[in-house]
Amino acid sequence: MKYLSSGLVLAVVILYIVLSSSTYVLTEAEQAIVLQFGKPVGSSKTDAGLHFKVPFIQEVKKFEKRILEWDGDPNQIPTKDKKYIQVDITARWRIVDALKFYQTVRNVNVALNRLDDVIDGATRNRVASYNLVETVRNSNQILEESPEEEDEQMDEQGNRSKKLERITDGREHLAQEIFENSRETVNQFGIELIDIKIKRVNYEESVREKVYERMVSERTRIAEQFRSVGQGLRAEILGKMEKDLKEIESKAYKDSQEIKGMADAEAARIYANAYNKAPKFYTFLKSLETIEKVVKKETILFLSTQTPFLKLLKDTK
Repeated sequence: MKYLSSGLVLAVVILYIVLSSSTYVLTEAEQAIVLQFGKPVGSSKTDAGLHFKVPFIQEVKKFEKRILEWDGDPNQIPTKDKKYIQVDITARWRIVDALKFYQTVRNVNVALNRLDDVIDGATRNRVASYNLVETVRNSNQILEESPEEEDEQMDEQGNRSKKLERITDGREHLAQEIFENSRETVNQFGIELIDIKIKRVNYEESVREKVYERMVSERTRIAEQFRSVGQGLRAEILGKMEKDLKEIESKAYKDSQEIKGMADAEAARIYANAYNKAPKFYTFLKSLETIEKVVKKETILFLSTQTPFLKLLKDTK
């Protein structure tokens, strides 16, 4: 009985070892190929879940199915107009054919080295085909928004400087060309290149300070042009405002004079009617108004008997 139980335990252990050696599990982020005596057999396995293999003589090689990142080292590259710049590139990629990937590059480290060669080479070829401005700017917006300017202008040092150069393709188009050229090459490694981006463009140390000074000078010149246009618009607006103000004041003065004239005419008509109805009383009232304006409280009047006003007072008795 003792030997029977020991044999059963041994059989269970052997069965467990056989089963564990004949199965493997893939997660959603994994894919695999099966190797038999070091050589791949069958196609790539990409479905997540439980899979089977021949125990002991077959082994499983797993690879990432998720998107991976490649980050290259900045390289010094001459542009078409003989300017030396450092271009820093980054890319995203993934393994789409694990079998081809294993047969060509074996592992991720070797794949990264191959990507270094392919993407760096494509970057050098494309950057050398464009002027510096094409790698720096992505649009002509700064030119479209800036005021009209002559082909040449004087800078702060009194030197003639050309206006900003207009681009034809731009930075994004350059990155797209690098992506297209690199994608065709890395496909043979079972790799799909998803995208390529230019992270940074830097200048060689010896010319960086001069380039920065030129950039500052160009932006300062454009700012001065904007200020000049703004001052012109300001003068135009102020001139129009002054003209409109004078027109308003002139019309208001004209209207006020018309109203005043109408009021004076109406007053004269009323005075005339009043005078016709009671001439003596009207004369008396106007005389009082005149005396009130001329004579103050402390004023002493000496009136002769021939004074019309004194005669008017006598007649009112």
